[in-house]
Amino acid sequence: MAHFNSHTELEVYKLAREINKEVWNLIVTTPLGNDYKLRDQINGSSGSIMDNIAEGFGRGGNREFINFLSYSRGSCFETESQLQRAYDRDHISEEDFMAISRKTRDLSDQISRFINYLKSTPRKGSKFD
Repeated sequence: MAHFNSHTELEVYKLAREINKEVWNLIVTTPLGNDYKLRDQINGSSGSIMDNIAEGFGRGGNREFINFLSYSRGSCFETESQLQRAYDRDHISEEDFMAISRKTRDLSDQISRFINYLKSTPRKGSKFD
């Protein structure tokens, strides 16, 4: 695997950012924006996906990065659950629900594969170089 200088170069981060943008678009363009508690929860969880990737990368060690990636993966599932509630409450369309849910599941799978890679590589992280 290539050496990355920034978390923003990682494909998992790019997809997490895309999901976050799409969730925000739902908040500002649909009735979801008026369900204040759910709005705040889904805004937080979708942001947490990318934030944990960034923080884990910034720690510089694979073990810590794996830990933060697992938090990020959990936030994918949390975001999907909140999307389901938004759909069940008729705040968002089935099309929007399906499209973003598909992305959260895809990202969760990508994060899992990335974790498995980090566990198997002999390199321990940039802080050990």
